[in-house]
Amino acid sequence: MNIDAKDELRKVLDLLEEEKQEDLSMYNQQILRTDLSKRVKSGTSLYPVQVKDTGFGLGAQPFIVVQCKEDQASSNNFSSGKSVSVFSEKEGSGETSAKGIVNYMSNGEMKILLYEDELPDWIDLGRIGVNLLFDDRPYREMKRALGKAQKAERDRLWELREILYGNRKASFDERLPRNDADELNESQNEAVYKIRSANDVAIVHGPPGTGKTTTLVEAMYQLAQDGKKILACAPSNAAADLLTRKLEEKRMKPCRVGNISRVDPELLALTLEVQLYNAPEAKEIKKMKRQAKDFRKMAGKYKRNFGPAEREQRRQLYSEARDLFNQVKLIEAYLIDKIVSSADVVVCTLVGAAHKYVNSNRFDVLFIDEAAQALEGSNWIPIGLAEKVVLAGDPFQLPPTVKSVSAGKKGLSTTLIEKCLKTQKEVFLLNTQYRMHEDIMGFSNQYFYKGKLKAHETVAQHHLDLDAVSNMPLEFIDTAGCGFEEKRNPASLSFFNPEEYGVLWKHLEQLLICIPQQDSPSIGIISPYKEQVRYIRKQVENYFQDYPHVRMEVNTIDSFQGQERDIIYLSLVRSNEKSTIGFLSDYRRMNVAMTRARKKLVIIGDSATIGSHGFYNKFIDYAQERYAYRSAWEFA
Repeated sequence: MNIDAKDELRKVLDLLEEEKQEDLSMYNQQILRTDLSKRVKSGTSLYPVQVKDTGFGLGAQPFIVVQCKEDQASSNNFSSGKSVSVFSEKEGSGETSAKGIVNYMSNGEMKILLYEDELPDWIDLGRIGVNLLFDDRPYREMKRALGKAQKAERDRLWELREILYGNRKASFDERLPRNDADELNESQNEAVYKIRSANDVAIVHGPPGTGKTTTLVEAMYQLAQDGKKILACAPSNAAADLLTRKLEEKRMKPCRVGNISRVDPELLALTLEVQLYNAPEAKEIKKMKRQAKDFRKMAGKYKRNFGPAEREQRRQLYSEARDLFNQVKLIEAYLIDKIVSSADVVVCTLVGAAHKYVNSNRFDVLFIDEAAQALEGSNWIPIGLAEKVVLAGDPFQLPPTVKSVSAGKKGLSTTLIEKCLKTQKEVFLLNTQYRMHEDIMGFSNQYFYKGKLKAHETVAQHHLDLDAVSNMPLEFIDTAGCGFEEKRNPASLSFFNPEEYGVLWKHLEQLLICIPQQDSPSIGIISPYKEQVRYIRKQVENYFQDYPHVRMEVNTIDSFQGQERDIIYLSLVRSNEKSTIGFLSDYRRMNVAMTRARKKLVIIGDSATIGSHGFYNKFIDYAQERYAYRSAWEFA
């Protein structure tokens, strides 16, 4: 299958604009159309705030630290990574706002990195506030990257574009000697070899539990041994952190680039900022920054009514401060280039690849992990920096978040890796999973992966070592005919089902009684509906005092992506006469839910509601074939 690249990119650009307008419309309704007092009340503005500190951070970027009032500290929508504007309501302060990003927010104290070369003169005049802003930077970066890819002609980006869309054939250097790793299985080693031997593009399809990230890290290790410069990206900070952690465990030297407040605290030593902070030259840089700050502070002491001598003195102080900061920028730029260049792998999010310390480089190989969770536009940001591209993910798990229903239906939710599965003749499937009992894996394997997966012998039959019923790896508990009607919270518009939870709890309680005190199984209770999650959390918060040996988490399906537990309970919630199932019809999300359990999966739902839908009808048949079907009446 071939795709007209320019037309396809034009379409993606149009849909991205539609998505941006929907996002902006939601922002306008919540924030812009209200006055300051209402914004403060709703938590989208902080006013007044006290300026506690100012200074200059990485690359001499100015920052301010503010403290909000106690009543606003506990009820606001600000958090690290959010775009904001700092403003002053002081009359005569001239330019009264400056944009920035929240570096951290804790107990009402907020550090803001400003998108300015200098600290604004009005910052010390009082009556300072902070507004939450619509963040259009990801859209701008995606549109810039898409436009660049669309206009590319006869260069490396053009070649990669045409190969990814199937208009040119991906090639591999079969003369490259193999270097199979003992700890990898056959399909993983084959994927590593194909990644290394690919001249242009390699696509790795990694279903749940098949060791996709382990495979990618081994490929990075071998490429680094070959002297290749590597960039590794993922759609989220959590996924980028996982890559960083796995690279460190492999005894490689990663450099994690991004907003330091959004990086796992355990990985801070691997971030660009901390590596710069620990550089031998750091003390001199700090000294120069302190001197510059002192000069600015002295200049700021001059008031409005002063003579020519004072005016000249202030000008000289500001000039001294600027000169020092220019020197700091040069020294830091040199050190940053040295840190980035010496790293085995530079790791960031897809949008983070637009960071000036990343996009000023060229990379031999780009890895995009969890590519099936990323909007296509975000993939093109790092692709423009690379000679070779490796896309890895599973399009049968969670899709990217799309706010515009219209844009999603027109194709915005279709990812680049999904298109590549249709355009590329060689896609490398990791076919051995190391997580689930084969009965838990079986339905997803049949429905999504055409029976190509196999359970490794170490997990194929692993179970809880309890009595025969409790030992069953899969159970479907049918609430049909019980009258357990779904309910809807009018505030959140999310569904919940208290009676269904009652069945879940009775089943779980019977299971817990059977589990010996010396065992400590991990348990996850998940649901696609946030309101059901809230309801269950409230119900169980006191129950587990009697079971201190049990580790349990209650959360949404999305929050469990990439995780696993010994036991998983899945509450489907929906039960109505019209067989309406809402976003239960997103079968990729259900695939995630059904593949989190290692030893036991219990699904609770109403077959009369879900059974008229092909996916669930086939699942119920699968459960019956394995004698895993039970009625909720057993728990009445």
